[in-house]
Amino acid sequence: MTDHFIGVDVGTGSARAGVFDAAGELLCTVKRDITTHKAPGGIAEQSGDQVWDAVCEATRAALTAAGIDPAEVRGVGFDATCSMVVRGKDGEALAIGDPVHPERDIIVWMDHRAIPQAARINTQEHAVLKYVGGAISPEMQTPKLLWLKENRPETYAAAGHFFDLTDFLGWKASGSLARSSCTVTCKWTYLAHESRWDPDYFHAIGLGDLADGAFARIGQEIVEPGTALGAGLTEKAAAALGLIPGTAVAAGLIDAHAGGIGTVGASGGDEDPTSCLGYVFGTSSCTMTTTAEPAFVPGVWGPYYSAMLPGAWLSEGGQSAAGAAIDQLVAMHPAYGAAQEKAAGQPLPVWLADRALATSRDASDAVSLVRNLHVVPEFLGNRAPFADPHARAVIVGLGMEQGIASLVALYVAGICGLGYGLRQIIETQAAHGAPVSSVAISGGAGQHPLIRQLLADATDLPVHATCSPEPVLLGAAILGAVAAGTQPDIRSAMPQMSRIDQTFAPSGDAARRVHDQRFDAFLKLQRVARDLRAAP
Repeated sequence: MTDHFIGVDVGTGSARAGVFDAAGELLCTVKRDITTHKAPGGIAEQSGDQVWDAVCEATRAALTAAGIDPAEVRGVGFDATCSMVVRGKDGEALAIGDPVHPERDIIVWMDHRAIPQAARINTQEHAVLKYVGGAISPEMQTPKLLWLKENRPETYAAAGHFFDLTDFLGWKASGSLARSSCTVTCKWTYLAHESRWDPDYFHAIGLGDLADGAFARIGQEIVEPGTALGAGLTEKAAAALGLIPGTAVAAGLIDAHAGGIGTVGASGGDEDPTSCLGYVFGTSSCTMTTTAEPAFVPGVWGPYYSAMLPGAWLSEGGQSAAGAAIDQLVAMHPAYGAAQEKAAGQPLPVWLADRALATSRDASDAVSLVRNLHVVPEFLGNRAPFADPHARAVIVGLGMEQGIASLVALYVAGICGLGYGLRQIIETQAAHGAPVSSVAISGGAGQHPLIRQLLADATDLPVHATCSPEPVLLGAAILGAVAAGTQPDIRSAMPQMSRIDQTFAPSGDAARRVHDQRFDAFLKLQRVARDLRAAP
């Protein structure tokens, strides 16, 4: 019987299931959409039941499409956005917003309702903040917990379980309340290097009841990613997923970290995960940098112990809006509607990238289309290296042009802006003891060769693309293989199941000079925007 593994990725807009063989080859993927409720005030909410139903539907359909016997599936791994799920003592959904909608029990990662709570926490400068880049983000879970306690006290009091979404999926699948060291370390302030929560922090910020309850509601059993949960799939979960009871279920990862597992140690590349930065380019972007020793980088989350690779430290940066920033940018242009019609159902960013290539000598030459047009695409703040949720986008150099050619130029300038944001993170980390020599890209928004080449030129580093078309799903499947015992550990599994397909090298001195000048302009525009916001 051939061994297969299923990786499940829950992103912001969909749940996807992928079936892989033991060599990491993808047989098929299936996607099911997820609904997000958005409202003024940075509100973004989802339903845990709908997410689980989408996971089950996608998994059953993927098994059918792959044409394999469910008994051949040895392990399942989950990854998800770092969203917070609130459940009652009996596991029921609890309303985190409008009580008329108790099914909305998820505060989505991008939800910024807790900006005031995060600001208050940061004024205390507690020691645990040293391990989140010096300042907590409203995207993390303790500010959101504090918001819930202050604004929905009845829900907070009734809650028996606060889960990161990945851990919620593991619980639904296996019945285990164990939390992944990835989720609780990166988003909940668990100190994995000391194997403990810090009760002083929770008392100081107004969540002392969690500490007094021995942290039962946020996790008492913390395990490393890839650890087998419980006795595997419960009978109920197995029936819903179309799998066999007892199939191994792995402790999961945040989605970006699964992309790191699926790329940074791939054979044919650097293979040393400490020399390669994982760049997951989706709705937002995340950067994962692994070090043997902790590197304290201002504005970069971490260092986190055993958050991605067990036994290693992780620095996590990124951009709060990446693919979403490009969508927002091009939607503002007068030619947006006309371009959508011409794209004829093709994703507009892909169509624009094709147009940019068609009007340039090559991918590197596309930067010539933008000339004096500059974009700092911080529509949703700066996640790293400033940890500034109040930062906003800057666009300089727009003229009166309204045609598709100017839309293509704006798109290219936006991609370059994301590249300069990535370069800024890389340079900041290098200055604080976490240098890298290459970038491994994953995520749905980063698949076009134009994007990969522009990122290589903007950062002046080679960009690796793996053979797998779904490296995030592959990272989740690798967890399943480790949980099943067919791979000894994550570090060993990475080069066995992931391989480099293509490397995009920087284009040389001429391109470097252009991008150096544009990067300097990017930094100046950031400074000007900060100065203007600080002005009385």
